[in-house]
Amino acid sequence: MQKRKYFGTDGIRGEANKELTVDIAMRLGFALAYYLKKKRPSDQKHIDVVIGSDTRISGYMLRSALMAGLSSMGIRITYVGVLPTPGVAYLTQLKKADAGIMISASHNPAKDNGIKIFRSNGKKLSDEIELQLEALMDNYEVISKECMAGDEVGKVIMEDDNYFLYRDYLLSTVKGDFSGMKIVLDAANGAAFKIARETFSRLGANIVSINDLPNGTNINVKCGSTHPEILAKVVMGYEADLGLAYDGDADRLIAVDKNGNIIDGDKIIAVLAVDLKEKGKLADNKVVTTVMSNMGFEKYLEEKGIGLIRANVGDRYVIAGMHENNLNLGGEQSGHIIMSDYNTTGDGVLVSLKLVEALRDCGKTIDELVSEIKDWPQILINIRVHRDKKDTWNQNEAINEIIALKEKEMNGLGRVLVRTSGTEPLVRVMVEGVDKTQVHAVAEEIAEVVKKELV
Repeated sequence: MQKRKYFGTDGIRGEANKELTVDIAMRLGFALAYYLKKKRPSDQKHIDVVIGSDTRISGYMLRSALMAGLSSMGIRITYVGVLPTPGVAYLTQLKKADAGIMISASHNPAKDNGIKIFRSNGKKLSDEIELQLEALMDNYEVISKECMAGDEVGKVIMEDDNYFLYRDYLLSTVKGDFSGMKIVLDAANGAAFKIARETFSRLGANIVSINDLPNGTNINVKCGSTHPEILAKVVMGYEADLGLAYDGDADRLIAVDKNGNIIDGDKIIAVLAVDLKEKGKLADNKVVTTVMSNMGFEKYLEEKGIGLIRANVGDRYVIAGMHENNLNLGGEQSGHIIMSDYNTTGDGVLVSLKLVEALRDCGKTIDELVSEIKDWPQILINIRVHRDKKDTWNQNEAINEIIALKEKEMNGLGRVLVRTSGTEPLVRVMVEGVDKTQVHAVAEEIAEVVKKELV
């Protein structure tokens, strides 16, 4: 695939006003508008774009730049306020808009921000379209000829109350209520700060809500799906049945059981898969996960009569695998989980509702359900490397040699996976096997070589 200048694996992302600047956001607005205008049917008068954001302070700046670029080209914009990424995808379809834009850096630190674009069907852009947009972003001379003047510029409509459309849709996906269940919610001071609390409360659950007071700079700070440690303590302290943690844009979900044990995305998928299979709703009795999924998880699914298809890391690749195989459940260990019967992208709040519904219906706690999953020891080491060397790791002779050597040493009783982060200058070394001591030793040895060669 051709190397991209602006887009990563999940839109454009970087430190606000340093890597992701106002200039880039405005040029993206121009480019997207130009692309949409060239693609519209001849009888379509207006082009509509839905925009939402998470709670980062830089979101206002980037929103203004995007709107300036889009509206100067005559695009009509509906700003739906602070809303989870899947809420923007849902409203893009509901409103039959030509595109949707989410301003968020998901689980990244507050200093970062990002821009994700959805097509009219609520699905993310293809690599090919992103490459076209990049070319247009660097060719303002062509785009500027399409700019509108005077009263022909695009209209901007502020519709924060669209939040209720998404909330009511989430409520409609649940049969019955959650009365008698005590649940702790961790909103990561992000996009789910209001909607998670409100949906579970309306369904009758006894709710304790934490990290739901965003101030623009506290999103993901020692909280949410990437830091569920505090949630675990609160769950035990309140003697709750379950804890649910989202990330900044609420497209991820991590759970915590009543004993404070963290339940990752794989195990949540396992619970949902078994529930759907028993209800006759799991398409082809298979799920899609990634190369990161634990072998113990795969063996558990096999015992339950559920097949596993592995995709590359990244929800776009999971979604592609689901589409290719006509499946309706997939996701990642990190908590990105897609239930395509309900939405086109990972939806943390939706999945948490369906998870609690599954627990209620079977009458068991989540710790009871996942106790049968016997994970193989697995370790993941993240190495921050020189940005210019990140994408050339697999061309490094020393790194390739150590990987081959260690795989041979494990003798088929484990596996090594080295990959890069799609959004940060990181090389990730994952090792999994039946022997915990060997797994840790192998991971450390490979990581040391990566540090020596790439840092």
